[in-house]
Amino acid sequence: MIKKATQVLNPPFTSNRIGLLFHSLIVGVTTGVVVSIFRWIIDHTMDLLFTIYPQMSRNWLLIIPYGLLMVIICFLLGKITGPYLDNLVGSGVPQVEAALLGENKMNWWQILWRKFVGGLLAICPGLMLGREGPCIQMGAMIGQGYAESAFKVDEDEARTLQEAGVAAGLSAAFSAPLAGAIFLVEEITFNFKPDKIISALIACFSADLVTVFFLGTKPCLYLPVKGYLPLTAYIYLPLIGIVLGLLAYVYQFCLLSLKPIFSKLTIIPAKYHSIIPFLLIIPVGIFNAKLLGGSHVLITTLFNQNLITNTHLGSISLLLMPLLLFLIRYVFSMLSYGSSVPGGIFMPILVLGTLLGVFFANSLIQCNLISSTYFPHIVIISMAAYFGAIEKAPFTAIILVTEMVGTVEQVLPMVITTFVAYYVLDLIGGRPIYEALRIQKGK
Repeated sequence: MIKKATQVLNPPFTSNRIGLLFHSLIVGVTTGVVVSIFRWIIDHTMDLLFTIYPQMSRNWLLIIPYGLLMVIICFLLGKITGPYLDNLVGSGVPQVEAALLGENKMNWWQILWRKFVGGLLAICPGLMLGREGPCIQMGAMIGQGYAESAFKVDEDEARTLQEAGVAAGLSAAFSAPLAGAIFLVEEITFNFKPDKIISALIACFSADLVTVFFLGTKPCLYLPVKGYLPLTAYIYLPLIGIVLGLLAYVYQFCLLSLKPIFSKLTIIPAKYHSIIPFLLIIPVGIFNAKLLGGSHVLITTLFNQNLITNTHLGSISLLLMPLLLFLIRYVFSMLSYGSSVPGGIFMPILVLGTLLGVFFANSLIQCNLISSTYFPHIVIISMAAYFGAIEKAPFTAIILVTEMVGTVEQVLPMVITTFVAYYVLDLIGGRPIYEALRIQKGK
C-alpha cells in the first residue's frame, strides 16, 4: 500500500534544527559586526599610509619619528601577543584546525580580543599580511564563546558553532558567503554533513549581510571583466597552470622554512621579531605605498597596469615590472608572516597570483598570441590558480575569486588552470598549506 504524504512527511514544527540554526545566526551576526569593524579600521588606516609615505619621501627627516613609532607598535604588539603567542601568530587557521581535532585548546575571549587588536597593530602599519586569517580565527572564537558562555550546548553543537564561526569569518572578510562555506568543508572539516553545512551557510549569509550594511553591496574586489576568454587561448592555460603549480611549491617550501630560520634569531625575543619587517617595510612604502598591506588597492592598481606602465622603460616594463614587484611582495610577505605576528596569507597570495597573471598576460600579448582585450581574463585566472594550488583548495579558490571579482564568465578557464596547478603541486609533494603549518607547529 502506498503511503500518504502525511505519513511520509514530518509533522509541522517538529524540526530539531531550530535551536542550532538560531545559534548559528547569532554567531554569524556577531562575527559580521566584529569583522566589519576590523575591515573598516584597516581600510581607513591604509588610506592614511597613502598620505604619510609620500610626505616622508619629500621630507626624509620624518622617517626618524616614524621609525620610533614602529618600535613602539612592535613593543605593544609583543605585550599583547606574548602571553598567548603560539595561538596568536600567523593566520590562526592551523590553531583552529588543531582545536577542532582536539589537539589544541584556546581561551576564546583572550584570543578574540588579542587577535583583534594584535591583527590591527600588525596589518595597519603596512605589513604584507591578510585580514582573512584573523577574521577566521575570531569567528571561531565567537562560536566557541557562545557555545561555552551563552548557549551551554553539548560538545557536538559547540564544535558546529565553532565551524560556523570559521565560515562566517571568511565570508565577512571577503563578502563571499559561498566561499566561506566551501572553505570550511575543503580545508577545515573535510566532510559534508547537511546539519553542519546548513549551520555554516546561515552564519555566512548573516555575517555577509552585516558587512553589506557596513561596507555596501559592491564586491570587495570588483574588477570589470567583460566577455569570455576565446577558445584559441585555452591552449595556454595548462602551461600557465604548470608554472603556477611549480611556484606554489616554492611558496610552500619557503613559508615552512621561516619558523626554523626565525627560531635561530635568539638575540631578539620571538614576540618582538616584528621589529624586523616593521623597519624594513619603510623603504618599500617610500618606493610605493600601494605595495603595502594585503592589499585590495594594489590588485586594482595592477589590474589597470598603473604600477607597470608608469616607467621610462617602455614595453619592457610590461615584463620586468611585474617580476620586480612580485619579488618585493614575495620577500616581504614571507618576512611579515614569519615574524610571529597575527595576520593571514590569503590576500598576499592573491596579490602574488595577480602579479604572475600580469606577467603571463603581457607575455602572451607581446608575442601576439592573444589580444590585449583578454589581459584581465588571464590575470583573474592566474590569481585563482596560484591561490588554489598553494591552499590545495581549488573549489574555494574558484568560488572565492568569482564572488570577490563579481563575474562568473571565467569559471571554466579558472577550473582548468587551477586543477592543473593543483595536480602539479600534488605531484611534487605539496600539501594543504594550513595542514602543513599545523603539523609543523606540532599541534
